[in-house]
Amino acid sequence: MAQMALGAGSLASRVGKGKAVVVHGTDFTFPGAMAVGDELSIYCKVSVTGNTSLTIEAEGVARDRNSEETTKVSHGTFKFVLLDDDDKPRLVHGTDD
Repeated sequence: MAQMALGAGSLASRVGKGKAVVVHGTDFTFPGAMAVGDELSIYCKVSVTGNTSLTIEAEGVARDRNSEETTKVSHGTFKFVLLDDDDKPRLVHGTDD
């Protein structure tokens, strides 16, 4: 779950062009399992854009250490609020009008 939050936070900062903090996480599922040595990839997409927030879906996919076989191992949704230099919520598109 922490790796999904990091991946989603990276996307939130890039899309929001600045600081973003996670305020909510929900809908977590863990349909598969990883083994020691497996590679984990996190894929994220913005699903909802609010006035000051971004909702991001994250999915974890494991690749078997010794093959190309992949398995979906996690899924979750995170909501981030964008912050200005004074740590106050700011508009997603950076405009005040």
